[in-house]
Amino acid sequence: MIIADLPANEAERLEALRQLLCLDTPPEERFDRIVHYAASEFDVPIVLLSLVDKDRLWFKAKVGIDFCETSRDTSMCSHAILSDEPLVVPDTLKDPRFADNPLVTGEFGIRFYAGAPLQTAADIRIGTLCLIDTKPREFDAVDTAILKTLRTLIVSELNNEIADPAG
Repeated sequence: MIIADLPANEAERLEALRQLLCLDTPPEERFDRIVHYAASEFDVPIVLLSLVDKDRLWFKAKVGIDFCETSRDTSMCSHAILSDEPLVVPDTLKDPRFADNPLVTGEFGIRFYAGAPLQTAADIRIGTLCLIDTKPREFDAVDTAILKTLRTLIVSELNNEIADPAG
């Protein structure tokens, strides 16, 4: 397993994440609707709106799991925030970054991952909208475009939080 490098702007990134004021907050229908739609649209068992904190991923919205966070070290989302473009891994067992990851080899058996980085208004990547499946999948240009559109909806909502913390 290859642990993702820290982004060059890690301190600034973590400060931007804290300014969102949404870590460890209750679920919100506006985010839940988007992840439920994504699960249906892509026919995947797990969809997460994950925020990459210092040592963990915290899930603001989720489908298909019943816990709220996981370790940053084992996360694929930590790799996804290193680029502006979505990270798509059609078969995790064929990717050296993830082939021996416990999320791949263990009980979750993750075989497909697609994560679109979420950015603040200042273009700081703070998390992902990610799709997860237990079987390998192809992901084409149309799929990528839909994932990016859903990401844009989430980013708009997150950035509205900064402008108006009262919601």
